[in-house]
This record gives sequence, structure tokens and C-alpha cells, in this order.
Amino acid sequence: MDFVISERMKGMRGSAIREIFKYAADPSVISLAGGNPAPELFPNEALAKIAERFLREEPVLSLQYGITEGYNPLRQYVKERLSRVESIHREGDETIIVSGAQQGIELLSKVLLNEGDVVIVEQPSFIGATNAFRSYGARLVGVPVEEDGLDPDALEKALKENDRVKLIYTIPTFQNPTGTTMSLEKRRRVYELAKKYGVPILEDNPYGDLCFDGRRFPTIKSMDTEGLVIYSGSFSKVLAPGIRVGFLTGDAALIQKIVVAKQISDVHTPMLTQLLCHAYLTENDLEADIVKTRANYAHKSKTMMDAMEAYFPKDVQYIRPLGGLFIWCDLGHGIDTLALSKAAIAEKVVYVPGNTFMVDMDAPTSTLRLNYSTSSDERIEEGIRRLGRVFAAALQ
Repeated sequence: MDFVISERMKGMRGSAIREIFKYAADPSVISLAGGNPAPELFPNEALAKIAERFLREEPVLSLQYGITEGYNPLRQYVKERLSRVESIHREGDETIIVSGAQQGIELLSKVLLNEGDVVIVEQPSFIGATNAFRSYGARLVGVPVEEDGLDPDALEKALKENDRVKLIYTIPTFQNPTGTTMSLEKRRRVYELAKKYGVPILEDNPYGDLCFDGRRFPTIKSMDTEGLVIYSGSFSKVLAPGIRVGFLTGDAALIQKIVVAKQISDVHTPMLTQLLCHAYLTENDLEADIVKTRANYAHKSKTMMDAMEAYFPKDVQYIRPLGGLFIWCDLGHGIDTLALSKAAIAEKVVYVPGNTFMVDMDAPTSTLRLNYSTSSDERIEEGIRRLGRVFAAALQ
């Protein structure tokens, strides 16, 4: 049967990153394309013991329906940590547990966006968010990302020139895909512009714990006195992504609408994974885990950049991240990195072409994203060596 696809989904494309994973399943292919945390950091033994305990001793709590807002002890833990670590404690805010930060972004899109509304996004930006906005008929307007974060002048221009702006979306800390970190001055200005034009901000902060030298950068949400900022967080990068536990914090009235939207989507985030998450967080030293994670990624990022210095042509430019999971490269010279990815696949190495993260995904770009968190040192070096050959041939 030929199904008639809805207008909303007709033009939607699958994530190029997920498509690349099909090649990465071949063990002879070195993937520098994903955004996965390092599997050697997963606390699998501790989680196995917790899961067995709950399933044996608390089967009803583990396997029965829960409330949509989330397991209350976990919500309280999230609120306490946000207050203690991120200085997020505005009266009038509330928190909901969601099935990964991606669901939080999608639910917010469902609640806020009408067909034809405008969402201002960083250019480039996280495809999971941009596709969520697209799926509700939003028109995306890109604002360039500079080495110290998005350009506030370009943001104000976009706010002035576009009607029906419903949302500003930003990843200020170790941005995906560029790895850049927004300066404090820019964070303040972005918030002031949101206030001036009455447009809410979705601040996505999945990587904030992952600064290589242990610093923390003030969240935009910590500056929020008006209830303008919705804060998205996740335990995917500091615990394990497969448990799919994230959260949204924002104005209570808005969160209540998101609760209703979540009831329609999946009723509630699975109880067992919420219990796993809460028990691990309260029975172990998360901050010590984060210190180990930072050290691991600092080492791997240096391994990758050292290899890039050794094997990449000198024309290739890249941004040195302060934390997070990614390095953003630009080959310049009008090279189309989407077309070039076929040559990389032939060398059994994969990256994510930069067009994936752009507002206009059909426009050629000379940029690409590399990930260092998943592979071993040896595979990082060999993958960069192979890419160096591909880039050298293209630049010739």
C-alpha cells in the first residue's frame, strides 16, 4: 500500500549521523562521526547491582506506571544540583524528567511552535534540535557562531527583521558541533536581547560538566529573573546515554503544558531507568566520576589534535575546544565535505559533513565535525592519518 505521508513529515530527512552509523558498524571502519560518550566510563557493574535490587525488592515501584512529571526523588535531586552547581534556583520554575534531552526539545517544540513560526538557531547547530523545530513547521533563521559563541549583533538583526520569532535556541558551552564556548559578555547580551524582544531562550547544556580543566561557565538560566529561559539538561554524558534520562527546567506554567504534551507522547519516562539514575547519583560520587570523564576527554582531544597537527594539510583550520566531545574543521577552498565523505568511506574512516548542521542542509560547505570521545588512542591516530590522506588529495 502507498501511504500518504503527512505534510509535516514529507520533507523531513533522517539524521545523517544515524546513516553514518551504518558504515561505522563495520569494525574495519574508524568512526570519528558520533557523539557517543566513552563506553569505558559506563558504571555498568554498579548499575547492574542497582537494577537487580530494585527488580527484586521494589518490583511494583520499578515496573508500574509513574507520574508524568517524573520520579519525585530524582526531580528533587536535579533541582538541588542545579541550584548548587549551576546557580539555577528561580522561584516560579519547575522541573520535569524527560526521556533524554531530545524529548525535552521535541516536547517544547510541540507546546510553543505553530506552522510558520520562526526559531533563531546557531549556525551551525545540533541537528536533533533543528529537526524537532522543522517537524512542527518552524522556519529556521541561522545566526553565525564565532570562536566565542554566537554573534549577538546578528542575533539582534534576526530579531528585528523576522516576525513571529517564537524561540532562540543555543548551546552556549562546548557547542555541538563547533565545540565553542560563549563568552560571559555574550551570554549576558543574549539574555538582554531575549528580554528586550520578549522571546524565550532554550538553553541546551548537555556538555557543561565536561570542561577539561574543571571550570564551570555561568549558564544563561542562572541570569534569568523573568522566566524567559528554558534549561535542558541530561545524564547521558555523565552517566550513560542508553538510560535516556534528561530534564527540562523552566517557568512552572510552561512546564505544566509540557507535562500534558508528554502524557500524549509516552505517559512518563520509564520508572526503572529513573530509579537506576537516582540510586546511582545518590549512592556514588558523581563529581568524582565527572573528574575522570574530563581527564579521559582531555587526553583524547589532545591525542586527536596532535594527530591533526602531524597528518592534516596545513590549510585545514580547526577550533581547539575547552571541553565537550567535538572538534570543528574547515577545509576551505570550496571543498564540499559531503561529496568528500565518499572518499573518506573508501579509506574506511567516517566524519559528519558540516551541511548536516546548517539551516540550509543542501548548500555545500567545507566544514566537518570530528568526535574523539568514543575511539581508542590508536584508532583516533589512524583515523586522522587516513583523513589526512583524503584531505591532501582533495586540496591538491
